[in-house]
Amino acid sequence: MAYRLTYDELETRWSEESLSPADDGTVELIVRRPVPEEREELSRANFSAEAGLEGDDWLRRSGKTDAQITLMNSRVIQLLAGDKARWAESGDQLFVDLDISEDNLPPGTQLQIGGVLMEVTPLPHTGCNKFARRFGMPARKWVMSDEGQRARRRGMYTRVVQDGEIAVGDRIRKV
Repeated sequence: MAYRLTYDELETRWSEESLSPADDGTVELIVRRPVPEEREELSRANFSAEAGLEGDDWLRRSGKTDAQITLMNSRVIQLLAGDKARWAESGDQLFVDLDISEDNLPPGTQLQIGGVLMEVTPLPHTGCNKFARRFGMPARKWVMSDEGQRARRRGMYTRVVQDGEIAVGDRIRKV
């Protein structure tokens, strides 16, 4: 049986979790999806305004230039996945220890992540059926609750403003 928590367990454990920093966060994991359902964990990667994460298939499939790169809070995914080996199942590209809430990072906020400048876009990142299948319906309901949406527990979309490289361990700061 896969690791799954109930909605109440998620609420309780989250209330006991320390908060991610509002500024000066870090990149915890980079994941590339070269084809649907395949994941590659990378120690470093190139990002560009044209391609998003180079070698990743998401931008070609989605065509959404305002949704080039997804960031998910590493403390949220650890709670949902139970094991870092399962983080990539969420389908996100960057896992960060940073408060990505709407209050902290409203649309238009620019982030310097390693050598890349990104901008937070207004497009909401929602939990799809694949997410619910992988982490359970309670997880989907928890990330999509009113509080979950404000906190962006499911993650957020960004677009690349300035090309460059990001490595695991790189600092993230608001510009």
